[in-house]
Amino acid sequence: VQLQASRGGSVQAGGSLRLSCAGSGRNFGSYFMGWFRQAPGREREFASGITWNGGVTYYADSVKGRFTISRDNAQNTVYLQMNSLKPEDTAVYYCAASINLARITTGMYHYWGQGTEVTVSS
Repeated sequence: VQLQASRGGSVQAGGSLRLSCAGSGRNFGSYFMGWFRQAPGREREFASGITWNGGVTYYADSVKGRFTISRDNAQNTVYLQMNSLKPEDTAVYYCAASINLARITTGMYHYWGQGTEVTVSS
């Protein structure tokens, strides 16, 4: 599957952004989907994940209660709604797909989107 993330953006602290990631090809609904992020000078880290049918979601502690992941398999798209954004949320965000229950494990993802930049100013 090929993944194409939407354009990110720049917001002030406390603002909101929604990222989307569209998948091409068949069987999008058979993939576990994740969102990762990488801040300058830091390693890529897990932000959120969602199971194949959207029944279970996972969040890093740093985003829990502020970010919401969802998916629409009919549209081959996964979303990340980001609210109450903080300057420390500034990063390049990546969507990823796995045939396994990959959750936080970067190496278990098989496909990656190109990354989209999110900047949160104070």
